[in-house]
Amino acid sequence: MSCDASSCQSSNCHRNGDATRPRHALPPVDDLAALCLKCKSARPFSSSSSAVGGGREDDARFCADCFRSNLFGKFRHSVISNAMISPADNVLVAFSGGPASRVALQFVHEMQYKVQRDFDASRDRSLRVFGVGVAFIDESSAYSVPMEEANKVREDIRWIVSSLSPPEKELHIFPLEEIYSNGLNNGKEKLMELLDMAGDATGKEDLLVHLRVLSLQKIATDNGYTRVVLGSCTSKIACHVITATVKGQGYSLPADIQYADARWDVPVVLPLRDCLEQEIDTLCHLESLKTTDLPHKESLSTINTLVSSFVALLQKENPSRESTIVRTAGKLTPFHFNRIPELKDDNVPLATRRRQKRSSLKLNGSLSSESFCPICYGPVNPTAHSLSVENTDQPRCNIFVDSCCLSCRFQILPQDPSQMEHFMELWPQTFVTGPKQQARSLHLSSLREQIQDCLLSDSDNES
Repeated sequence: MSCDASSCQSSNCHRNGDATRPRHALPPVDDLAALCLKCKSARPFSSSSSAVGGGREDDARFCADCFRSNLFGKFRHSVISNAMISPADNVLVAFSGGPASRVALQFVHEMQYKVQRDFDASRDRSLRVFGVGVAFIDESSAYSVPMEEANKVREDIRWIVSSLSPPEKELHIFPLEEIYSNGLNNGKEKLMELLDMAGDATGKEDLLVHLRVLSLQKIATDNGYTRVVLGSCTSKIACHVITATVKGQGYSLPADIQYADARWDVPVVLPLRDCLEQEIDTLCHLESLKTTDLPHKESLSTINTLVSSFVALLQKENPSRESTIVRTAGKLTPFHFNRIPELKDDNVPLATRRRQKRSSLKLNGSLSSESFCPICYGPVNPTAHSLSVENTDQPRCNIFVDSCCLSCRFQILPQDPSQMEHFMELWPQTFVTGPKQQARSLHLSSLREQIQDCLLSDSDNES
């Protein structure tokens, strides 16, 4: 005998899904399509944007909690599967104030908070808690930002970092001109002079990126950090894939798009590599995560801005385009430094070491490069470039030019050969060694040039 929704009073009714409420209390079957795909209980926070969940129409139907859980799951999976952070690490989060770096900082903080909570609850307290610091590279000098606006951004950065719950995180605000912090008082003038020597507007933008990376490495090495976390997401990496191809950086491209990059003294990791910019912006809106940014001048029509607009148009037409670009580029052969070196610290848990050994990136078949561009530190293909660094009879500036990649030669280096010596004097080289595998031949040739008068010639040897 069947019952209807108006008269059923029995908790044992055959239509019940559980013992607490009758079956007819659940939404009708037609209404289930309007519920969250994951939890099947809450309403989606938005059903209008099909790009929120990664490109499929169904992915837009997550509730706020499930959407956040999904995004954090991508972040956590990248960190764990690629052994990006171990308990013995001291992590430096590069924080620009934008949405991507804000989410990266928030997620790293949450991981640290959980480890700290587990540490406090344990009796033996054998599990170490990794440290976290935050670095903000102040580029207001490069963009001639008014002082009051730059001060406001710095105050916003301080407030964001201080508002995070314990453990406390040290904040490093690093003006870009401090790359010349060797006792000189004219760092700003030297920085502006260096930027003005760039070949074109695209070269100036790229030069700022390279100086930013060097600044992060300086902060990390000076303060004992063992990892640098960047907020590069799928959308940004997709743009980089196209721009690097256009600029002729195809050989070095695989080095920049992996989860880890250990060519530096302090390895760089990209835990947001699988997250879309649309998802990151949505999370910042949902959780009211404060962001800030320097009021840069309007960008010129550079290769970088044109490609960014082009990829945004592709993403608008097909929300899976950015992911497709990154997945396709990911099939390129990585370099041997695109993996975190194996940990030798006895305090590192065995599980972490095992995850590191079975990380998704295998060294078999990876590329090896012993030559790096002295400007962008990208690996250089020795078969495609006639490097003359071993020829000590050449002038030092010629050796420097021959050591650079083709992109830096045409976009950054001054076109006037007479300015090369001055460019080399302005290029900061004192605070970071660059890639560990950086060839020493440039330094040796420079040293030979300095002691040339003291060396014996071949005729002197014969006599």
